[in-house]
Amino acid sequence: MTNENLKIELKENLDEAEWDWLIPHVQRDAVVVVAVGLDLIDVGVAIASDNTSQVGNWISEALLSKPSVEQLGEWNSDRAKRFNTLIVQPYVLVQEKT
Repeated sequence: MTNENLKIELKENLDEAEWDWLIPHVQRDAVVVVAVGLDLIDVGVAIASDNTSQVGNWISEALLSKPSVEQLGEWNSDRAKRFNTLIVQPYVLVQEKT
């Protein structure tokens, strides 16, 4: 599959979710937080196409991470908090809605 086709497919899977809906995915350690400012689709394409150098750069720049204890505490206190989400098996990419 080309990156362009992958991009189209991922755009169809782009969704919005409340924190409450994401908790089971956090419990199985599948949630990846994408920094606001990064394009969720571009990140999804990089992960799905196994672009390890790009993904590694984002991780080293702290633009991709697992939820921190502070974030989890904040989100647990606001169960209706909303996120843009994208499933790229086995991960659920989340980005806080601003």
